[in-house]
Amino acid sequence: MLEVCMETYLEALDLWEVVEEDYEIQPLLANSTMAQLKSQKEKKTKKSKETTCLFATVSPTIFTRIMSLKSVKTIWDYLKLEYEDFEVLWNESAEFN
Repeated sequence: MLEVCMETYLEALDLWEVVEEDYEIQPLLANSTMAQLKSQKEKKTKKSKETTCLFATVSPTIFTRIMSLKSVKTIWDYLKLEYEDFEVLWNESAEFN
């Protein structure tokens, strides 16, 4: 459930494609066009926003585990696994209460 909420939130911010595509930002050539410069800046900005969103939604404990991860996709996959396990534990404990 948390995964669906986060995916929807990131889609609303037009950031979900960063997770899906997991693209690398290539260095610009010396004779790059303005369009290439603009495109690279937009990609860098989206990656930074995505990372910030993911960092801001987790506890300090989880943050210290993911802060060294370099790729947005790697962070997303880690969080998905981490919170999937949490939801399983939560649902199991709810069954006994």
